[in-house]
Amino acid sequence: MEDPAAPAAGSSSANGNGNGGGKGKQAAPKGREAFRSQRRESEGSVDCPTLEFEYGDADGHAAELSELYSYTENLEFTTNRRCFEEDFKTQVQGKEWLELEEDAQKAYVMGLLDRLEVVSRERRLKVARAVLYLAQGTFGECDSEVDVLHWSRYNCFLLYQMGTFSTFLELLHMEIDNSQACSSALRKPAISIADSTELRVLLSVMYLLVENIRLERETDSCRWRTVRETFRTELSFSVHNEEPFALLLFSMVTKFCSGLAPHFPIKKVLLLLWKVVMQLLTKQDSLDIYNERDLFKTEEPATEEEEESAGDGERTLDGELDLLEQDPLVPPPPSQTPLSAERVAFPKGLPWAPKVRQKDIEHFLEMSRNKFIGFTLGQDTDTLVGLPRPIHESVKTLKQHKYISIADVQIKNEEDLEKCPMSLGEEVVPETPCEILYQGMLYSLPQYMIALLKILLAAAPTSKAKTDSINILADVLPEEMPITVLQSMKLGIDVNRHKEIIVKSISALLLLLLKHFKLNHIYQFEYVSQHLVFANCIPLILKFFNQNILSYITAKNSISVLDYPCCTIQDLPELTTESLEAGDNNQFCWRNLFSCINLLRLLNKLTKWKHSRTMMLVVFKSAPILKRALKVKQAMLQLYVLKLLKIQTKYLGRQWRKSNMKTMSAIYQKVRHRMNDDWAYGNDIDARPWDFQAEECTLRANIEAFNSRRYDKPQDSEFSPVDNCLQSVLGQRLDLPEDFHYSYELWLEREVFSQPICWEELLQNH
Repeated sequence: MEDPAAPAAGSSSANGNGNGGGKGKQAAPKGREAFRSQRRESEGSVDCPTLEFEYGDADGHAAELSELYSYTENLEFTTNRRCFEEDFKTQVQGKEWLELEEDAQKAYVMGLLDRLEVVSRERRLKVARAVLYLAQGTFGECDSEVDVLHWSRYNCFLLYQMGTFSTFLELLHMEIDNSQACSSALRKPAISIADSTELRVLLSVMYLLVENIRLERETDSCRWRTVRETFRTELSFSVHNEEPFALLLFSMVTKFCSGLAPHFPIKKVLLLLWKVVMQLLTKQDSLDIYNERDLFKTEEPATEEEEESAGDGERTLDGELDLLEQDPLVPPPPSQTPLSAERVAFPKGLPWAPKVRQKDIEHFLEMSRNKFIGFTLGQDTDTLVGLPRPIHESVKTLKQHKYISIADVQIKNEEDLEKCPMSLGEEVVPETPCEILYQGMLYSLPQYMIALLKILLAAAPTSKAKTDSINILADVLPEEMPITVLQSMKLGIDVNRHKEIIVKSISALLLLLLKHFKLNHIYQFEYVSQHLVFANCIPLILKFFNQNILSYITAKNSISVLDYPCCTIQDLPELTTESLEAGDNNQFCWRNLFSCINLLRLLNKLTKWKHSRTMMLVVFKSAPILKRALKVKQAMLQLYVLKLLKIQTKYLGRQWRKSNMKTMSAIYQKVRHRMNDDWAYGNDIDARPWDFQAEECTLRANIEAFNSRRYDKPQDSEFSPVDNCLQSVLGQRLDLPEDFHYSYELWLEREVFSQPICWEELLQNH
């Protein structure tokens, strides 16, 4: 993929020399004022309202549906309705869709699916549009947006129960393999929305099915809940010896990036891929549970036994899932909001408990033993003979806060399996949806990651148009380019919105994959992470943030009257320059803030405990870029920015720390620290840079050993017994293909009887 340039080549250096420090002549008053202004800006003290943003798996239901369509596609809503009404009138007389009984609706849907099996592409497209109109909520018979969303969801459950998804999956396979459409798109100098009509209709129906069935509501009937679980199973596991649906979508992404299918509607593919992976896997917010006690609870103090058991659970789960630490800036959920000021019991001190790794205890004892008794005992953390009493107390305190993550347990198990493969036997790997997805992605995973990052680079607002970059606008550009200023403004908003949605889907997809692979096995997570790093994901994310993030988050690239389902209910008003510039009345753009938080979390996961990757943050001068992001007053975003600054402060030098004391204070207040963490100074032995390359190579060797042991299982293992008995070998039953019985005589004639055998040469060789 294209190597993103250093994000902040012209910004101040990482060691703080660009902050205006140093001795010299007294500056002029104007210079002093400019310095103060620069200092205020660097500390993030720009006036910005606090953003009331609630992070979640996805945006609201209506917003997620509306982002499926570009504004250029709005004319097709009418086309879909016309195709449905023409077909419906030939099958049902004197009634509308909403007036039919459920059995009659099912019978009509069965007829629609039967009419899809025609040779004519034009007739097949019309029937597919009729199905899409049903999935869109039969808006022609609705009076409000609420009605459209209700009937869209009802119709999608009905369509799935009648086998619509599997039918459209077969049609999608046909369109992907349509070489004529690919060659036609390759010959065109400019690709437009007309080149992907069939694919857009198919993907839209499948996305509406996935998104509407994924949505859970308390009022859902037992039948709908059963349908949802059945659909999840169908998406998660291979059906009829076919690959999981997510792998088909991944192959579409790589085919698009390779230039073999430039007409693919990549935004719809990415949105569908993200939602399918989300439907495969466990809900994301189940991994985001806080393990700390709620700051606002005023329950009775727990007993000592309860605290011990709670601590054990926290040490195991919190270490594995890399959960979001409790943050005093985050408001409590509505159900836990205190009713009166008297009931609020604010805790004293820092709002989180520090953690200690086994490695930290060993390092502390190694230094103490060298200092007091002159030798060390390796990894022994129990023998304290010869050490003074304060060291005993320190070790006791460290052990009280020690945690062992699931990742540490998995790494230890891998080491044991490598050392004793015969005695421990073969590992039993449960066939979970996450495991099946990883197995399917394994051998093409580098190509998948490179393709996603290429598209992310093309969609980033800081990227400049280049001749060799990917064209991601094939499913937004109209056949005829705009000729008026108003049309150009509308298309410009549509293009920017299109790119924002692509960034949103890719950032959410990558974060989702990393979180679930880390939960499934640490080396699966590390394999994906390493290929993201090799594909320059770290400088790419920094390049994305090397812009005015506040302007990006508050961008108004939307036209509310053109959003689905609003555009299907009311007649479109005449657009004016004022209405286009006004946008919506929201304080910020939800999808852009969501994307920024996802990318920061992604960057945190790639660099945590990886000192070589932390040095990449320093080399690419990320500190000033990240500090500018602190201008956005949103607790979750600021927390992940401060985490990224914290891990590199030891490399930035004393002058930088001295010039950024406000940032250092914020890190101390908001970010969890280790018990013996010297993040602010740089005395940590892990901060020394000489083994960075060896660290990455060792990790890569461990990942390859894991993948080879678990997934590269040879047919003839060196440990398998050999049968030397001729009669036993000749008496073994071989599974032959069915057609072999019909052609074995021909095979014998061709492969045995007609082949000359030189017995002398055969005897000499043996």
